[in-house]
Amino acid sequence: MQVFENSWLDIKKGLNRCMFFAAVILFTLGVATIYSASYSLQTHSLPYMIRQLVFGLIGFAVYFLIVKIGYKNMLKLAVPLSVIVILLFLLLLVVGYTSKGAQSWFNFGFIRLQPSEIGKIAFALLLAKCCTMFPPSNLKRIALVFGISLCFLLPILLQPDFGSALVYSVMFFTVLIVAGTPAKFLFGIMGAGIAMLPAGWFMLKPYQKMRILVFFDASVDPQGAGYNVIQSRIAVGSGGFFGKGFLNGTQSKLRFLPEQHTDFIFGVFSEEFGFVGCSFVLALYALLLWKIIETITSTRDPEARLLCTAIAAWLWFQMTESIAMCMGLAPVTGLPLPLFSYGGSSLLAVLAGLALVQCVEISLAKERF
Repeated sequence: MQVFENSWLDIKKGLNRCMFFAAVILFTLGVATIYSASYSLQTHSLPYMIRQLVFGLIGFAVYFLIVKIGYKNMLKLAVPLSVIVILLFLLLLVVGYTSKGAQSWFNFGFIRLQPSEIGKIAFALLLAKCCTMFPPSNLKRIALVFGISLCFLLPILLQPDFGSALVYSVMFFTVLIVAGTPAKFLFGIMGAGIAMLPAGWFMLKPYQKMRILVFFDASVDPQGAGYNVIQSRIAVGSGGFFGKGFLNGTQSKLRFLPEQHTDFIFGVFSEEFGFVGCSFVLALYALLLWKIIETITSTRDPEARLLCTAIAAWLWFQMTESIAMCMGLAPVTGLPLPLFSYGGSSLLAVLAGLALVQCVEISLAKERF
């Protein structure tokens, strides 16, 4: 196997600059917001920002490495990567570090690794490969793809990490749609999912149930689970049209807003930059997704199409859920805002996903030239 599929000249000619610079700008805004979110804790402000910058440097190095390797070579690694990720999931259940009620991290002291974030890359690669080799056109093949997906989903649910499980489920269902699964099977899967909701409720931990209840009425637990939502709504609303200005957000600086640099970072940004700033960030995310969709519709390679579909579904759902929960429009799941929230695992995974889409873009450019 040729290790590098693309030369630097290929990358220069085929790189989708809109997609790349949209990611760079979102990352830069995220770093600035992380600094602001931790500004009132003077001893922690710079370390968070510096760590994120280091994560970013590593992430963009991995980005260009994957772009050089190429998506076809990465697809060949889908099975071994997936096996490694699933083994890490199982190991987590034994020696994982517990935070926010979920045993989802490996704690190495100086850094924490969340395999469920990195696992999204392996899952996207495996879905694309499996649904191309065995198109989910009948019940037997759908059951095969579903069984493979359960190998990822079950260990994640056991952690329990309900937010990540939702992301994986959205990726799975969206790929089935694009892969041409007959409508009767898609509606059957949806019906089965809805039918399992009552049983799923009893499987949730108490704190997870409370998150859902406060979504409907935050006053159910205003000093507990509802507190985060209430304070985030206040932060978003108080930003007004133009915002209060960088480092001038009262909700964050007075420490009313919890998890400011991770789960509720959009609340910090909204308060400081208002409707105008939020519209700009949403436009960048829309541009990013639009370019990925353009790639999906342009490529004639079914594996590439399904790979980009899985990545688009992941980024769309995670971005939508993260922003919506900050505004009280969705239950709190703890999903990081892609390229924005603090965290090396999430940043590395998102940049790797975008790199795979860029690989498909470069492949298309080669065909044109």
